[in-house]
Amino acid sequence: MTVRKTSKQRQTKGQQRYSELSDLEKEAVDRLIKGDKLSGKGGVLVPLIKRILEASLEGEMEDHLNEERSCGKSNRRNGPVSKRIKTEHGAIELETSRDRAGTFEPQLIPKRQTVLGKGLDDKIISMYSKGMSYGDIKDHLEDLYGLELSKGKLTAITDQVLPVLDQWRNRQLERVYSIIWMDCIHYKIREDGRTVSRSVYVILGINCSGEKDLLGLYASENEGANFWLGVLADLQNRGVQDILIACIDNLTGFVEAIQGIFPKTEVQLCIVHQIRNSIKYIASKDQKAFLKDLKKVYRSSSKQAAAGMLDELEKKWGEKYPMVILSWRNNWEELSQYFKYPPAIRRIIYTTNTVEGFNRQLRKVTKSKGVFPNERALLKMIFLASMDIQKKWTTKLSNWALCAQALAIYFEGRMQLDLNMGG
Repeated sequence: MTVRKTSKQRQTKGQQRYSELSDLEKEAVDRLIKGDKLSGKGGVLVPLIKRILEASLEGEMEDHLNEERSCGKSNRRNGPVSKRIKTEHGAIELETSRDRAGTFEPQLIPKRQTVLGKGLDDKIISMYSKGMSYGDIKDHLEDLYGLELSKGKLTAITDQVLPVLDQWRNRQLERVYSIIWMDCIHYKIREDGRTVSRSVYVILGINCSGEKDLLGLYASENEGANFWLGVLADLQNRGVQDILIACIDNLTGFVEAIQGIFPKTEVQLCIVHQIRNSIKYIASKDQKAFLKDLKKVYRSSSKQAAAGMLDELEKKWGEKYPMVILSWRNNWEELSQYFKYPPAIRRIIYTTNTVEGFNRQLRKVTKSKGVFPNERALLKMIFLASMDIQKKWTTKLSNWALCAQALAIYFEGRMQLDLNMGG
């Protein structure tokens, strides 16, 4: 049978625990009872953390002096020195010892370090990755923790990401990708005292198991065959030996470049982009009727049927809009590749919606940045935002088992089929 304690017994137990606390701990409890805040400037935790840190540093100093003496060296304390440390619970003024020989190197808080631990750094990097400006982060830390960090210090903290970015950009990739999408986003950066445009090209891939991956981020002033040759050569150098299908927005020089690096790759131009580019040159009074007729082309059941509907489109609109029809004719081979596949694959490859959706998520993060100070700062923010987005990529593409089997048939011997794949 369970015996319940009376309120008097509970009170006695609580009083016993309270009496076992140190004077500093009792003071903290008393302040919490009065309603003082736990952390931040003037918070209850600050003096407790101060005591712990100072005791730990004194312990490190004692160990160091004992080690020096055991080696026959003459060394001793040389008086205290003040050091201001910023923590997520508020700023703390520490009194730490120095040694006369100057050989003491504390491990808990190294010399010249002014921010304690990775916890605060991680919070700052997380806020930056979600699009918060340095000014917003500075205000947030000051309001929440009573910390005053300069823009330079915040930049130094977020710059810790740069080696990780470099490592990520040089990581090994898989040997075969079934589908890749390529698109770009335009930004403004500072360069030599003036504002210039910079394009960031995003390459998304689907591996043979149906898993999505961001293969690379590339910044460039101008696109063209030489630029894309460099990008594709980089993918090849990082282990990519084959790409089955590349979905693109008719990027300048890309078709020629991919034929030079991956000659067996099939190129599918984005139908949606082709439609958008066409409608810009159609008079507003004709747009509704033209789109209705155009839909019969790209919604056809087969390539042969689509070619017939394109002939009909030209008969009706060719005289009035010859350049629009010519554009469809010139790009027809790359526009019509998707007709050979079953509906599940068609839906994946006939537009670049997959990469455009990714870009929209990036823009939500970067929209607060009118101009980036340099290209590295631009890539740093996009990389951090990308890592956040990729955390949600936990499942394979819908109906991938069916898609993979079809691709394995169409690309016989090139598609590495995972017989354990789901979905």
